[in-house]
Amino acid sequence: MAGAATPASVDGECAKRFARVREVFAESFASGEVGAAVAVTVGGELVLDLWGGHRDGARTKPWRRDTLANVYSTTKGMTAICANRLAEAGKLDLDAPVARYWPEFAQAGKANIPVRWLLCHKAGLAAIRKPLPADAFGDWKLMTETLAAESPWWEPGTAHGYHALSYGFLVGEVVRRIDGRTLGAYFRDELAAPLGLDFHIGFGPELDERVAEILPAPPSPPGAFNPFAAAAQDPESLVGKVFGNPMLGPGTVNSRAWRAAEVPAANGHGTARGLARIYGALATDGALDGVQVLAPAQIARANTENAFGQDQVLSPLHSRFGLGFMLTQPMIPFGPNPRSFGHPGAGGSIAFADPDAGVGFGYVMNQM
Repeated sequence: MAGAATPASVDGECAKRFARVREVFAESFASGEVGAAVAVTVGGELVLDLWGGHRDGARTKPWRRDTLANVYSTTKGMTAICANRLAEAGKLDLDAPVARYWPEFAQAGKANIPVRWLLCHKAGLAAIRKPLPADAFGDWKLMTETLAAESPWWEPGTAHGYHALSYGFLVGEVVRRIDGRTLGAYFRDELAAPLGLDFHIGFGPELDERVAEILPAPPSPPGAFNPFAAAAQDPESLVGKVFGNPMLGPGTVNSRAWRAAEVPAANGHGTARGLARIYGALATDGALDGVQVLAPAQIARANTENAFGQDQVLSPLHSRFGLGFMLTQPMIPFGPNPRSFGHPGAGGSIAFADPDAGVGFGYVMNQM
């Protein structure tokens, strides 16, 4: 359990014109935030980089400039960038069948599912029916072989539903089949290392001291939709399997096994600064520090609506997706402008690009 709320110091840098943002950020610690960081770029320039609070529930370890936080589904945006880079390079045809790159995927009537449907959650593979061990998330071979053998939960292409965990294994295996590297290694070599991004999808114990302890969320207010509660109520349903198979226990995300695994849909660990900088590139010309993250034409393609409407997994909620990115919508707005895109994560992390304002935004925290 987290300790009682106490005043938290805020460190970092903030341009004068964003002083009010610093005030709001500081105020958040009095209303339940334990530790967090926020960063913003405008026109590629880092104009706000703040952190505060504590990285542990006991409030004994201050949040530091280099503290890493598990960002859950905010990771999906980084995975989307990897797939879109391969598409831009001509190595991945998004309209080709997944089975062209991953022949085993053709099982169970999936021979004609295009790669595009993996990215926009239309493939019908949001969950696995066969009960999986709790540590299955760390067994890439098991997860990808099981997904290759799985039959869709709905007719692919006719609807979309949030592939909360499977998204990363599906897209990641396509990347691996094409490039030879795992998704985490591809991201590290092609993006994180050359751009100096402090963001990791699978890492060793050398970084553990920097990682914030993820604190479980309090109960949802009465009447509020909670997919985890819905999953617990009916474990055999689609939503039950999505969020409960494998069953990720309360301590899983703070374990060495979780940090070591590559779960490209959910276990990215990073700083708000790293997220803001890479989305800041996508909000402008796609380049960062002389490295082209994505070309403007591919950014525009990735930010084109591919799915919108009632979500088969999160029903009755609606969702809206481009090519791997979530697109702004009334229920999950990424600011006021219509072309904003990015991805939120369970508990409150979020990162996005606003091309109209030239803004890149990143927020990470440890109190869900």
